[in-house]
Amino acid sequence: MINVKQLAHVCIFADDLEVTRSFYRDVLGMDTQFNFLRDGKIFGFYLNCGSRSHVEVFQKDRASYSDLNQINHFCLEVENLDAAIAHVRAKGVEVTSKKHACDDTYQAWIRDPNNVKIELFEYTEKSAQFVGGDRIADW
Repeated sequence: MINVKQLAHVCIFADDLEVTRSFYRDVLGMDTQFNFLRDGKIFGFYLNCGSRSHVEVFQKDRASYSDLNQINHFCLEVENLDAAIAHVRAKGVEVTSKKHACDDTYQAWIRDPNNVKIELFEYTEKSAQFVGGDRIADW
């Protein structure tokens, strides 16, 4: 049996590595953990999401992938969603309003420079992720 501990990383592709790096660093506060080098040039990097979770980024023209987008979005847990929304707006990035979701979490949505959807997420004491119980989807 496999015992999954946590999500290790999500891989995305970037049209412009440095614009993407700046977005994740300046808007979301995620520092580069390390770079991938080929022939002395950076063609990708890992961004630290806290603990042992990462976002892996590769230049599009250097990576092999399907044109189908197999990942709908990824989600980043934040400590204070209201503060996160204010920060993202101050950086000039469009963000949805805070929404109370059917799983008793709060969420807001942004997109990175490559149009990757990112959910910003705050748990509550009643979050289904902790207390269980089926929830009726409201979307």
